Amino acid sequence: MKVMHVITRMIVGGAQENTLYNCLDLASDFGDEVKLVTGPSLGAEGELLSKVDTSAIAVEVLPSLRRAIHPIYDARAYSALKASMRSWRPEVVHTHSAKGGLLGRAAAWAVGVPCVIHTVHGAPFHAFQNRMSRYFFIACERWAAKRCHHMISVADAMTDLLVEARVAKPDRFTTIYSGMDVEPFLHAHVHRTRMRTKLGFHDQDIVFGKIARLFHLKGHEYVIEAAKSVVQQVPNAKFLFVGDGLLRQELEDRIAKAELSKHFLFAGLVSPSEIPAYISAMDVLVHTSLREGLARALPQSLIAGKPAISFDIDGAREVVISGQTGCLVPALDTHQLAESMVELAQSPANRDALGLEGRRRFTHRFRHQSMTRDIRSLYCRWMSTT
Repeated sequence: MKVMHVITRMIVGGAQENTLYNCLDLASDFGDEVKLVTGPSLGAEGELLSKVDTSAIAVEVLPSLRRAIHPIYDARAYSALKASMRSWRPEVVHTHSAKGGLLGRAAAWAVGVPCVIHTVHGAPFHAFQNRMSRYFFIACERWAAKRCHHMISVADAMTDLLVEARVAKPDRFTTIYSGMDVEPFLHAHVHRTRMRTKLGFHDQDIVFGKIARLFHLKGHEYVIEAAKSVVQQVPNAKFLFVGDGLLRQELEDRIAKAELSKHFLFAGLVSPSEIPAYISAMDVLVHTSLREGLARALPQSLIAGKPAISFDIDGAREVVISGQTGCLVPALDTHQLAESMVELAQSPANRDALGLEGRRRFTHRFRHQSMTRDIRSLYCRWMSTT
């Protein structure tokens, strides 16, 4: 089978890791001919492709395929995508991300690709946009949905969101959780002593970690707000931010103003291969993003045996189950966020129980091999009907 994946950029991020695993698995496990078409990996998040052996697949970088809306670049990218598809003649085009999804689906539909699939990693519209922006992105998604055969959601919540917005009917979606290499997370504990020493944490410290780009809507400010109350009740509480981005200085200034600098540590940009070691240094993962399909950090922490506290947004509730694998709190509720942190900080037995249940529930579900098998089955099913 000839499969072309299209994504806007291959930065260090969840959607990008998902896409890369899918490409490599199709080539290695099924012998498929795979081509990854992407734009330049611009931004402070780091570039992913250079960190992985991609020799088993073809990679094409289109300079005009950019994340930001730009009529001239977008027109060039659309033409370049059509030219690439006409030349390479894929049987399946599988698109990802908002811009890659819209232009990729339009190009594939225009040239008559037999099977066009799109993965919804996270909706481009959300409750925190102004009304005009939200309506614009919903209209774009409705238009693009008519130019593919089927859509994959990385969480049931994504399907619910798009159906509610009348992007497409429920039977146009299949949920396939985003895959990852689970083995390093199952064995993350071997790094704990080394990493806590490296990062300057003491045995008695309770470390709350957050893994996310330092970017708008990722919610770092809510962790900082909650920390004011947490450290009053748990003086040995520490907070580890893993990731980089344009808001770093602003967040550091906010922490300094709150006189919390000795409680916070910024790890900066970290390679995906190092994430298990950083999770090993944590006691609890905290996820306070305001929009996310299903953040990979949540199952990663649970597979590593660490409980998670999360805002109740999008797909988080599908893995963070209060009283079973962690604590789910209402979005923006920093008071309850702080209470949940204090509760877990003061109960190591509860932390262990929640983490172990998360590992038991989600290890197999999030294996990248399981994801690719399910995605390829979907390709075959739609190929047989087109």
